[in-house]
Amino acid sequence: MAAYALGFRVKSGHAIAVALRGPVQSPVPLARVSVALSDPSIQATKQPYHAGFGTAREDRTEVARLVAIVERCARHSIAALLTDDRLASSSCRGAALVVGSVIDPEQVGNPHIRAHAHEGRLFRTVLEDALRANHVRCSVFVEKALAGEAAKHLKRPAADVKRVVGGFARALGGPWRIEEKAAATAAWIALG
Repeated sequence: MAAYALGFRVKSGHAIAVALRGPVQSPVPLARVSVALSDPSIQATKQPYHAGFGTAREDRTEVARLVAIVERCARHSIAALLTDDRLASSSCRGAALVVGSVIDPEQVGNPHIRAHAHEGRLFRTVLEDALRANHVRCSVFVEKALAGEAAKHLKRPAADVKRVVGGFARALGGPWRIEEKAAATAAWIALG
């Protein structure tokens, strides 16, 4: 079986993953999975830098405890994904992560927005670390630039990429929202 690639749309506390198998010219969708990056029994792990609505968490010991849980969840979820029956019989060629931003949280003045930036960086980096620990190379794309990056990497018009990605819904079923489309686009880039 041909190698596959993974694409992820990273969100707060979870990621949507899509796996595609080659060839790059006509990829075949294999799976769509929600990947837990937080512990559902510990609500604070979904937003570990928030103390409440609009409030940044100040207790560094508590943040460190929550971050350790997030790291463990990411390692466990990626290990489970890579051994999923739909993927286990082949090797992962690579992965690409789609994120909202790669801004340095320390450059953000507002404490509440800084907390969001910390969480964005946290969920991106724990996912990268878990993939790399399993010998999966990965790259990161900012969602706003994804269509242009896909057209450049795949050497296809953006409208063609969008049409093909939209068609993956027939194989993987609904819902097929913007998060799934972004993850599928990222997987296609990683496949190349």
